[in-house]
Amino acid sequence: MTRIAVVEKEKCSPGKCGDYFCFRLCPINRSGDECIVKENKKIVIHEELCNGCGICANKCPFEAISIINLPEELTKQPIHQYGQNGFRLYSLPVPIFGKVVGILGKNGIGKSTAIKILADVLKPNLGELDAKEVDYDKLIEFFKGSEAQGFFEKVRDGKIKVAYKPQQVELIPKQAKGKVKELLKKVDEIGKFDEIVEKLELGKLLEHKIADISGGELQRVAIAATVLKKANVYIFDEPSSYLDIKQRIKVSRFIRELADENTAVLVVEHDLIILDYMTDLIHLMYGKEACYGIISQPKSTRTGINVYLEGYLKEENIRFRNYKISFMTRTAKQLEKGVRLSSWSGIKKKLGKFELIAEKGFVNSHDTVGILGENGIGKTTFVKVLAEVIKTDDGKVEGKIKVAYKPQYIESSKKLVVDLLKEAVKKYEVELIRPLGIKPLLTRQLDELSGGELQRVSIAFCLSQEAELYLLDEPSAYLDVEQRLITAKVIKDTMDKRGTSALVVDHDLLFADYLSNNLLVFSGEPAISGKVDGPFSMEDGMNFFLRDLKISMRRDKESCRPRINKLGSVMDREQKGKNKLYYV
Repeated sequence: MTRIAVVEKEKCSPGKCGDYFCFRLCPINRSGDECIVKENKKIVIHEELCNGCGICANKCPFEAISIINLPEELTKQPIHQYGQNGFRLYSLPVPIFGKVVGILGKNGIGKSTAIKILADVLKPNLGELDAKEVDYDKLIEFFKGSEAQGFFEKVRDGKIKVAYKPQQVELIPKQAKGKVKELLKKVDEIGKFDEIVEKLELGKLLEHKIADISGGELQRVAIAATVLKKANVYIFDEPSSYLDIKQRIKVSRFIRELADENTAVLVVEHDLIILDYMTDLIHLMYGKEACYGIISQPKSTRTGINVYLEGYLKEENIRFRNYKISFMTRTAKQLEKGVRLSSWSGIKKKLGKFELIAEKGFVNSHDTVGILGENGIGKTTFVKVLAEVIKTDDGKVEGKIKVAYKPQYIESSKKLVVDLLKEAVKKYEVELIRPLGIKPLLTRQLDELSGGELQRVSIAFCLSQEAELYLLDEPSAYLDVEQRLITAKVIKDTMDKRGTSALVVDHDLLFADYLSNNLLVFSGEPAISGKVDGPFSMEDGMNFFLRDLKISMRRDKESCRPRINKLGSVMDREQKGKNKLYYV
C-alpha cells in the first residue's frame, strides 16, 4: 500500500495553531525522529517516516494536512507532483479522433493539470521532484502499453498538434492588447477568420478593444482563437464559463462540429446539461481535492454522468462519494400559491441605452424562484431594484420586507472570513458552514480565496442574514458540479426550513431545475431592452424559455436528471409537436 502525506501550504498557519501544533503531537517526532519538520514557516512531512496514525491530520485546526492510503492499483509513481507533500496526478485522459471527450470531476482534483500536460503547457515530472524536464522519450516509456503512449509518440513525431483554451479567460487582457479583430487575425492559421467569427457571433466585437469586452465575450474570443490555430486536437477548459444559456447551447453545437475522423476534442466542463449535450464520451476524475487525482476509463456520456451522480465506479470497485445525488421527477402543476410576500407593477428602469420593463409580478412566501434569460437583458438590474440597490424610474415594488442580497460580482478585502461569517458560525454550523465547506476557510482573508471559495463564503453570508426574501445573483459561478448541487440544496432547504423565499439568477439549467419551484423569464434584446415575464409554474416557464432556444428537454430514465434532446431526434420532434418542451 502506498501512503502519501499532503500539506496545503495556503492553509498551514503555524502562528495561529499554537506554534506548530502537529510538530509537537506527532508520535514519530516525540520518539526522536523527524517525521514533521519546520521549513520556511510551514511544515514538511517525511512520508517514509510517517506511520499513518493520522493524529496530525485530525488535530490540524485548518484541515491543512491529509494522510492518505492510496488504492492498491496506484503502485506506479505519479505522472506529476507539485513539490514535496504536494498534489499528485496518477493518470491522463486520451483524446479520441472523431469524438468529443469530456472530463468530469470536482475542483482541485487535477483536471486542468491533466489537460495542460496533454497540451504541452505543463511538463510532467513523473514524481521526480528534482528532475529536469521530462522529454517525450521518457514520457513514452512511462506510458508504455497504454493509449497515452501512442498519443505522445504522435505528438513527438509532429503528427498531432494541440490547440488549448485555458480556463482563466479573464487573464487574456493582461496578455493581449489591441482590438479583437487584430488578435484573431494574428492567430488565424487556417484562413477561416470570417467563418469562425460568424459562427461564434463575434462580428459586433471586432473593433472593440480586448480590455473593454465582458467575460462572456472574452470566452467566445478565446474559443475562436483556439479553433483558428492549425491543430487536430482541440482542448477546452471550461468553455461555458461567463456564457448565458443561449450562448452555451450555441458554443456546444460549435464544439461538437469540430470532431471528425481527423480531429479530436477534449473538454472540461461543470455544467452537466452542457457536458451531456456536447460530448460523446466522458472520463470521471476522482481522488481527494488538493491531494491526488485519478482518471477513470472513458464511458458513454449518459452512463458516465449517471455513474458520477451515483458516486460509485463499479468496474474499479471505487466509491468516491458516500452519498448519491438524486433528482425528482416533476408533475405538471399550476403556479404554487402562498401568502403574497412582495409584488411589482409598471416598473421601468433605463440605464444608458438599455431599458428594463417589469409589468406585473409577485413572489409568495415559501417559494424559490429561478430567473432565466440571456446576458445583458436586465436580470441583475431587476434584482438590484428588488434589493433597493437602485431605484426605478417608474412603477413600484409593494410589500415592505427585509431583503438579503448576494451580488453577481463579489468584492474581496483583507477581512478574515471568520469576521464576516461570525453570525453564520454561531447559528448555522449545520445548515450552512458544514455543507458549503466553509470551516477550512475561516482563518483566511477574503482576498486570499479562489473564485469558488469566495462564492461559497458570499452565499453563506447572504443566507445567514435575517430576511424574508433572499436575492442571489449567479451563485453557481466558479463552483464545480457537486458544489453547485450542494448549494442548490442548501438554498432550497433554507427556504423550506425558515418559511422564507428566494429569487435566484443563474445560467446553469440543471442548477435552476434542482432548486426552483417557479420561474421568472427575461426576454428582449441584450443591451437594448429587457422584459420580465412571470412568475410561471416550472412547466409553463420552461416551455416559454425553451421555445426561444429552439430546444426540448426530457428526464433521464435512470437518474431523472434533465437532458437536452438532440435537434431533430424523434423525442425532439414529438415534444415540439405537443408543445411540451420541458419533459414528458
